[in-house]
Amino acid sequence: MAKISQVSSKYIIHTIIEIDGIVDKPDVIGAIFGQTEGLLGADLELRELQRSGRIGRIEVNLEIKSGKTTGSIIIPSSLDKAETSIIGAALEVIQKIGPCTAKIKVQNIEDVRVSKRKFVIERAKDLLKAMMDNVIPDSQELADEVAYSVRVMEIQEYGTDRLPAGPSIDESDEIIIVEGRADVLNMLKHGFKNVIAVNGTSAPNSIIDLCKKKTSTLFVDGDRGGDLIIKEITGVAEVDYVTKAPDGKEVEEITKKEMHKALRGRIAVEQAKLEIKESNGGLKQEKPRTQSGQKPRFSPRRPEQSRRPERHEQPSRPVKISAEEKKTFKDMLEDLIGTRGAYVLDTKLNILGKVPITELQTTIKSLKSGVHAIVFDGSIDRDLVRAAERTTVKYLVAMDSKIKPSDTRITILTSDDL
Repeated sequence: MAKISQVSSKYIIHTIIEIDGIVDKPDVIGAIFGQTEGLLGADLELRELQRSGRIGRIEVNLEIKSGKTTGSIIIPSSLDKAETSIIGAALEVIQKIGPCTAKIKVQNIEDVRVSKRKFVIERAKDLLKAMMDNVIPDSQELADEVAYSVRVMEIQEYGTDRLPAGPSIDESDEIIIVEGRADVLNMLKHGFKNVIAVNGTSAPNSIIDLCKKKTSTLFVDGDRGGDLIIKEITGVAEVDYVTKAPDGKEVEEITKKEMHKALRGRIAVEQAKLEIKESNGGLKQEKPRTQSGQKPRFSPRRPEQSRRPERHEQPSRPVKISAEEKKTFKDMLEDLIGTRGAYVLDTKLNILGKVPITELQTTIKSLKSGVHAIVFDGSIDRDLVRAAERTTVKYLVAMDSKIKPSDTRITILTSDDL
């Protein structure tokens, strides 16, 4: 009798068998051939199919326990799907094996090619991993170059102004605005895909529209030109945050670590404008002239003197805080950067919950007691302080503050204090 090997079969019929009595394997095989004979016609006669090699060797596994026999039947097939399914269904008509009542149920029909395909995929993964683990440095440099080329290919032109941009500008909720195409390429190289360039010092209409819809961070070079771009862009576009490359460096040349550090240290746009005005206040007052061409009569130092107390009050204020609290607040604040979320803490500095900062005031009002500190990614304002003063809140920790520490009984901490 011809046999079909597992290698040449396309499908395998898996069945389970339950028999009320004790039988042997030959009894089961005899019942399969005997009770299906003439049932499916001459073309699907099991004996003929096995003789021609289209049905393989029938494998029966039995286990006898407590006077009953259970087990499985495995039949390999090289027939097509429909014919194999008919053979499987025919097995379920067998109700007796020998003198005992039997029940046969087809569990599933396995596609051998799918199993082989899964094996090929898993084996290919192992081979690729081994190849990558054993790659030599020169090959790694080649791989980096190829990866960089892929990043470069991802650059696209955005909007009617055809601005250089990454592929995720439309999908991302936040965007990073840089100066030029080279800056976009460097950030794409390090995995930042939500980047777009202004291509100059003026804000194109595409940037202005994006800033209205998305949270935006302006990332400029660490030089005098970066300050000029900040003033120009923030004057016409609704930018949310500002950050700069390290002093003397450009965004197109900094490393991935420097990028992450700069983005973690971003500040609110209002604070950035104030710092630029303070650093350049004296120079700005000397430039304006009256219609007669004469300089206006006022001291260029007055604006600087009026701002100086506000600038130095906050760092010099005494803050009573333990080292443990300081470390905990600092870690949590860094964890929240870019999330626009807030942690609510109890007296043991355990997190009671995390809420969006848009719902922070409502949350504070609903929690009259048990709140020791609030750490959030945002700016402390008068409304938030008033809400906190009506509760047991002792600390407000944020990126920056619009409130002087002397104006409230609550201890205010910013990222600079930590």
